[in-house]
Amino acid sequence: MDKLSEFENVIGYHFKNRDLLFEALSHSSFANESKHRYRSNERLEFLGDSVLSIVVSDYIFENYTDIPEGELTKIRATLVCEKALNEFGGVIRLGEFIMLGKGEELAGGRSRPSIVADAFEAVIAAIYLDGGLEPARKHILRFMPEDVLGAVSKAYDDYKTVLQEIVQKNPEERVEYRLASTSGPDHNKTFTVEVLLNSNVIGKGSAHSKKSAEQLAAKEALRLMGWKK
Repeated sequence: MDKLSEFENVIGYHFKNRDLLFEALSHSSFANESKHRYRSNERLEFLGDSVLSIVVSDYIFENYTDIPEGELTKIRATLVCEKALNEFGGVIRLGEFIMLGKGEELAGGRSRPSIVADAFEAVIAAIYLDGGLEPARKHILRFMPEDVLGAVSKAYDDYKTVLQEIVQKNPEERVEYRLASTSGPDHNKTFTVEVLLNSNVIGKGSAHSKKSAEQLAAKEALRLMGWKK
């Protein structure tokens, strides 16, 4: 319980019903290994996702009145993606407080972006159920960058992230990157990388580093999909 109190101090919200916070921090691996019938945070994550979406949508709708719907959608997607939520979780040291099963703990689950992002949404839901929308809104808005448009513009230079955000809307689809070839001398190699969607090549890029080649491959895939920056 000391850990719960510490986390409450970190986030600046104290629960009337501590069971909600306990559940929000309980990963499925912890719930499954426990002798008690603890619930994992998966249901809270589901609710938190919706609360997060409405708060962020309202925020950008009210503060960016001249931006069309398509751009608002892009801004929201950037602010609520797994990468962003993992970063927000880092601000409140969320990984330290998540309760994990032994196997997940040994596998480095505390720093796994998906686990932190899911727990972040679960905490939002716990606050919402405990205190209502306004405390949840206050908690969420503390993570909004001062320069939202600048943050979004920077994020959208990461074409791999954009592609992943689009593809993950369909859980059965998978994106992977494959080194197709290398050329040139050791001190000045050129790497050619292919990006595959369900084993089908959808983009190709060449650069002097694998990371840059992957970004260019993702950019080509996005262009072919009709995406516009």
